Amino acid sequence: MKLILGSKSPRRKELLSSLGFEFEIRTKETDESFPNTLNSNEVALFIANKKAQELIIDLKEDEIVLCADTVVIIDDVILGKPIDHAEAISMLEKLSGRDHLVITGVVIASNEKKIQFQSTTTVSFLPLSKDEIERYIEQSKPFDKAGSYGIQEWIGAAAIQRIEGSYNNVVGLPTHEVYQALKKFQ
Repeated sequence: MKLILGSKSPRRKELLSSLGFEFEIRTKETDESFPNTLNSNEVALFIANKKAQELIIDLKEDEIVLCADTVVIIDDVILGKPIDHAEAISMLEKLSGRDHLVITGVVIASNEKKIQFQSTTTVSFLPLSKDEIERYIEQSKPFDKAGSYGIQEWIGAAAIQRIEGSYNNVVGLPTHEVYQALKKFQ
């Protein structure tokens, strides 16, 4: 089967490559809205399914698609990608000194079969000063990252005290679970 990654994320591309799979990237613009009645811990899988549905329509018989979505949740509120500098500051201030959840929903599908799952990781931040937050945003420009941070950047090395769960899930793709799911498609 030919594998299609339904994501523009350089981090997902790198993580999937690290598993040794050959794949093509194919994406479609997808409305990432979700019903406000949906429980916050169900949103990532809901959006991953929307992304997959857009691509399944055009799949050939010998192709499978992998789509994912990652959300950061604190106090049952989803922190998406920040729209500007001020929102990035606000998000990092909320995360500072606290625990939060990172949930990645994954859908792997062909025309005949679908596997879906989600992975949850608890991340514990040390307290961050206003100067540290400002410096991080200026240097890393985390505007394409849920929750305004990338664990693989300075903030992960200096401010994350511990994680419970998959590190790669926080980066954007729970690789060990993806690997096992892709083996089921063989």
